[in-house]
Amino acid sequence: MFVSETKLRVRYSETDQMGVVYYGNYAQYYEVGRVEAMRELSTSYSEMEKRGIAMPILSMNCKYIRPAQYDDLLIIRTTIADMPATRIRFDYEIFDEKGNLLNIGETTLVFVDKVTFKPCRSPKWFTELLKKRFCER
Repeated sequence: MFVSETKLRVRYSETDQMGVVYYGNYAQYYEVGRVEAMRELSTSYSEMEKRGIAMPILSMNCKYIRPAQYDDLLIIRTTIADMPATRIRFDYEIFDEKGNLLNIGETTLVFVDKVTFKPCRSPKWFTELLKKRFCER
């Protein structure tokens, strides 16, 4: 298992007329969590793309538990529980700064060859980076 945590402050533009985070913004919060998790693994989406791999979203699930509001400091906990094959699943828990669970979700991405756009296995170099971090926790 690999776990990464990222902090993000809710901006005014992310809230709706009721003063809470608009539900559609959680997909962006998940992306922030994924991108920062990749950085913590010493890589990035741009590195994947330079090496000929794209990672489109296959599915996303989201459950709203409590509302986040303007200026809340969110902690996005991103977890990769299983080693990837042709797909990789990211699980998310979003907490406020008091530790209250606000949201849970998951996304599944597919590794695809950028030229053929056909699914492929997780690149060996990426799997090796992930294995190193799986061993640490």
